[in-house]
Amino acid sequence: MADTDRIGELRARLQKDPGSIAFAQLAEEYRRAGRFREAIESCQAGLGQHPGYLSARVTLGRALIEVGDLDGAHRELTAVLRLAPENLSAVRGLAEIHRKRGELPEAIEQFKSAFELAGADQAVEDAVRSLRQDRGPRPAVAPSYPLPEPADESQAQRTVAYLSRWLEAIVSDRRARLYAARA
Repeated sequence: MADTDRIGELRARLQKDPGSIAFAQLAEEYRRAGRFREAIESCQAGLGQHPGYLSARVTLGRALIEVGDLDGAHRELTAVLRLAPENLSAVRGLAEIHRKRGELPEAIEQFKSAFELAGADQAVEDAVRSLRQDRGPRPAVAPSYPLPEPADESQAQRTVAYLSRWLEAIVSDRRARLYAARA
């Protein structure tokens, strides 16, 4: 189903039942489509009725990151982690916030937590440890895509970006395996 079809379906569902938790799905679809303001509005409206819906708070935090509201995103994702400390998306979101703020030690800690939650291997932990000691990265596996080489970023920032993409690949692979196992 196309993104616009899914969005239309969810909007119709919410019009029929404004108290539905479908707002969270709609917000996530908006976010995936790059419609971040609409994702934020949908989350805020729905969370007014369902304040404890953690996945909606994660979607809100991720959308806030995209529009540059790092403080708001930090508040949302931190609130999620207080109740669900193993929420991988919230941990990754906080890592991204720290990276965008230039808070590399904090970003590294969050990425390390994310890797541990994702079941990372020793090579990943070694790469994070190496980065923390301000040595260059020593990943065991080369990425299957080119890494950006911006001239204004330090080696540590490039490594954090690399680790972020590596985590995304791990999570995507696990989701694909989970869906395949369910089919």
